[in-house]
Amino acid sequence: MNINIQSIHFTADSKLLDFIQKKYDKLDSYYDRITSGEVILKLDKAVDAANKIVEVKLHIPGNILFAKHQCASFEEAVDLTTESLSKQLKKQKEKLKNPNYKEAGEILGLDSDDL
Repeated sequence: MNINIQSIHFTADSKLLDFIQKKYDKLDSYYDRITSGEVILKLDKAVDAANKIVEVKLHIPGNILFAKHQCASFEEAVDLTTESLSKQLKKQKEKLKNPNYKEAGEILGLDSDDL
């Protein structure tokens, strides 16, 4: 999966970038039709320690999934967004397996083997 990582107002080190890439690559195991992803890392000007924000958009055929978390560390926020996105991907896959959504799967060009 192609992931574009942006850090706003700071430079992320290579360990953090590798961690992010590995975490989001695991999402392919839930849904293999992810086309791309965008990760935005921000530092909030809040006084408390939970000032790291991670926003993620995943592009899948026919939809864009989004997750955002604010935590004390980027690693924790990445873990939480990964959990959120895995739930969204599972729900998306279940929708496509549902007979009521077969038409949506046909519109997106999905075969029953892809589901």
